[in-house]
Amino acid sequence: MGIEQELLREDALLRAHLGLDSVDITQLEIEFSERLGTRVDLWGEHDHTLRQLADALDGNGRPSPRTSTLYRSRGWWRPDLLDELVLDARVRRVHREALVGDGRVLTRAELDAAVSGCAARLAHRGTRPGENVLVQLPNQPQFVVLVLALMRIGARPVLAPPALRDHELAPVLSSLRPAAMAVPARQRRFDHLRFAERLRERHPFVRNLLVSGGVDPARGHLDLDEFTSSEGTLPAADDHRRPSDVALFLLSSGTTGAPKPIPRTHEAFGHVVRTSAAVSALTPDSVYLAAMPVAHSFGFGHPGILGALAHGGKVVLGESGDPAGAMALIERERVTHCALTPAVARQWLTARAASHGLDLSSLEVLQVGGARLDEETARRLGDAFDCRIQQVYGASEGLLNFSRLDDPLDVVFTTQGRPVSPGDETRVVDGRDRPVADGETGELLARGPGVITAYHGDTDTASFTSDGFYRTGDLVRRHPSGNFVVIGRVKDVINRGGEKIPAGELEALVQKHPGVRAAAAVPMPHPVLGETVCLYVVDGGDGGDGSPTLREIRRFLEDGGLAPFKLPERVVRVSALPLTGTGKIDKARLREDVATRVAAEHDGRCPG
Repeated sequence: MGIEQELLREDALLRAHLGLDSVDITQLEIEFSERLGTRVDLWGEHDHTLRQLADALDGNGRPSPRTSTLYRSRGWWRPDLLDELVLDARVRRVHREALVGDGRVLTRAELDAAVSGCAARLAHRGTRPGENVLVQLPNQPQFVVLVLALMRIGARPVLAPPALRDHELAPVLSSLRPAAMAVPARQRRFDHLRFAERLRERHPFVRNLLVSGGVDPARGHLDLDEFTSSEGTLPAADDHRRPSDVALFLLSSGTTGAPKPIPRTHEAFGHVVRTSAAVSALTPDSVYLAAMPVAHSFGFGHPGILGALAHGGKVVLGESGDPAGAMALIERERVTHCALTPAVARQWLTARAASHGLDLSSLEVLQVGGARLDEETARRLGDAFDCRIQQVYGASEGLLNFSRLDDPLDVVFTTQGRPVSPGDETRVVDGRDRPVADGETGELLARGPGVITAYHGDTDTASFTSDGFYRTGDLVRRHPSGNFVVIGRVKDVINRGGEKIPAGELEALVQKHPGVRAAAAVPMPHPVLGETVCLYVVDGGDGGDGSPTLREIRRFLEDGGLAPFKLPERVVRVSALPLTGTGKIDKARLREDVATRVAAEHDGRCPG
């Protein structure tokens, strides 16, 4: 902007000292909003100094300069870029298999070449450093190649699970304004391409659609399969990326509404990958089976795909929701590590009982997370698969707790682990943020080198304390071993097989139906998923016969763009919702009622 160097001091005022005009100020606001995700009002009566502007940037998911210096001095943050951490050929055996899936087998050298080739094609088609690209792909090599290629050119992938629909993705698109979306043409009978085209019509900043599994160039599609299948060389250029840059965005689980973008820097997420891989005992001889959707942080980098590749191991991509296919992959590829949710783990127990003759002896570690694993299922898994069970409790926001592989079995089966990072600080507090005694229940707060200090755009500031602790929203108690035992959620959330469903969000959507006057969503016990959604509804008409059916409500919610996993599995019609003494809906009574109904049906009795 032509500012003299001697004016660039911390106390320099933007308008009074630097003389920035209206065009300059507007451009600064746009750059901070679109490129850095920080909203700063530079037009108020208060004239900002450069120091105040820097402090505002520190609030964009970044710790303060003092904390950052500490993390680097302790070696928790290292000067690594994620794609280089994962694909560094200088310390790896480049001709060993690195990635297997969808009929493709790539050595480490071939994977690196495919990433470079994809990066070159993306750059040629106009993808620029600092741009965001929404990636909503299933478990296929194209996902891995594309995500690493975007990082390599300084663009930022936004990892979105394929199950998300318009209701969840529209606010993410509005917030991050991605320049492109990557989708499969179809998956599990869902027309992803048509879905993406509708989103692009409403969000014209999405310039390109990268499509796997069939494209129509005349409609402006780019062939993702071609982009990710062949070698290439990225033109030589100065690499202006820094370890402190945002490398990618994860999405929150949406427990309090629409998913929130989570900025993850190279150095902070690299710390997460390294520490979680270390407690998982990943080595160059490890074979990691990705049996969960890889856009989830658990399967992607906790330690997931990135952890296995960073340690020189091999990644095998399996189809989520196919336990029998996963068993066959374990035998064929000699899989050593795999991660599951409790709901999928229960499906694996059933599949294991039917998999007579399969040799699963290579399996060393079975990690289970995303929801609390009950003790009985944990013990059954250990017996059925004759391997070490490792409980994992964490969040995409950064805190990761793992039971250790040498913990006593009683501890492994009954607790959800302790922090993997030596820099993590945790507090268990009551409703007034006062620490509770060990063994007592409270909300878990955390901060550390892998934990964010803000969401993108500084949204949901209530999730963070004034001294930088992240409020997990989980009720826990500390076990004598130091591990945590997860008790439940502070907020009203239904955990359907590891997928979090905010009850309030669902209720608000249902009550838009003209046949519904009031609604309450509560968890219903389920033998496999743990919980599903039961919806209590009050008729919106004068009589009691006009309430919409379960099918009608599900169709109404689907047409409204709600993700399929959030749809109710039962509707109970009531004349009025029960209330507590303070006038709030008595969800405790509703939970008891649906539990009684399910138990009665299981016993063959009429629930009444």
